[in-house]
Amino acid sequence: RAERYSGHFPAAAIHSIRSATLGSKNPFAVLASFWTIWQGVRQAGRVIARIKPDAVVGFGGYPTLPPLYAATRRKVPTLIHEQNAVMGRANKALSSRVDAIAGGFLPEGESAAGAKTVTTGNPVRPQILEAAKSPYVASDASEPFRFLVFGGSQGAQFFSDAVPAAIALLPEAQRKRLAITQQARAEDVARVKTAYADLGVDAQVSPFFTDMAARMAAAHLVMSRSGASTVSEIAVIGRPALLVPYPHALDHDQAANAAALAAAGGAEVHQQSTLSAERIAALVGGLMEDPGRLTAMAAAARSAGKPNAARLLADLTEAIASGKTVSDYRRTRA
Repeated sequence: RAERYSGHFPAAAIHSIRSATLGSKNPFAVLASFWTIWQGVRQAGRVIARIKPDAVVGFGGYPTLPPLYAATRRKVPTLIHEQNAVMGRANKALSSRVDAIAGGFLPEGESAAGAKTVTTGNPVRPQILEAAKSPYVASDASEPFRFLVFGGSQGAQFFSDAVPAAIALLPEAQRKRLAITQQARAEDVARVKTAYADLGVDAQVSPFFTDMAARMAAAHLVMSRSGASTVSEIAVIGRPALLVPYPHALDHDQAANAAALAAAGGAEVHQQSTLSAERIAALVGGLMEDPGRLTAMAAAARSAGKPNAARLLADLTEAIASGKTVSDYRRTRA
């Protein structure tokens, strides 16, 4: 799969390394996966011996295992980046071997791994950084209230079912104020559009928006899943959010990501199982009438954002490549 995207990376050379996932309960499949990963380690070792990198950086997932393991065996400085608030399984397996851990939300200094963790944040797209230049301005009763709803790559059928039903329960005056942008699965778009049209609600519904960063910046309130990139972008732009973690996420990483932003005061976290149409209506309707709270949440979200995450990650990489430890890097930051 990675080879399909290789043309998008401005690399001098691209080396394809074998890897496999260790998710099967079949012992023969597990053995086959271990064998494939070991082949990848040997393959990566040969590449590392030939190109002699100053550092090797991994971004999680099982494809990270062979090159990072091979690099640690050859004493090449290594760094892993963990985008979630809960360390993934591949990164966890590597954490004791690498020289440094960059975290999107991981705390520093609270464990053996924390001792070499630097909370860099997650790098965000240039469009997000541009959108972050727009300050949050609360809506008053005389103007539209822009409500952005999106479910990420999972499509979030839950939002397609629950949000229109919730909006139907709002008083007519609030419905007339709403300007909704909602991302929905392609098979749900028509019925969601119809539901809003029947309510007389201004709504744009699509499977994909090319200008999502601008729409997030324009929103007075965001309701979304809480993947690492989503939470990072909401924080950098600084918008109040109702976060609904994907209930089947591996290791409950979305719940942990959401909790990190909620702890800063920038979001409310609600489990999907607790969100009836009535509950969503109460949440949205209440916040529409409380611009002061929305403004405070927006400011708190922005304070938790890491717009310089890419620079911090690059600085940490250069530090370990030059032989510095995480402690050395922290002293230069202080």
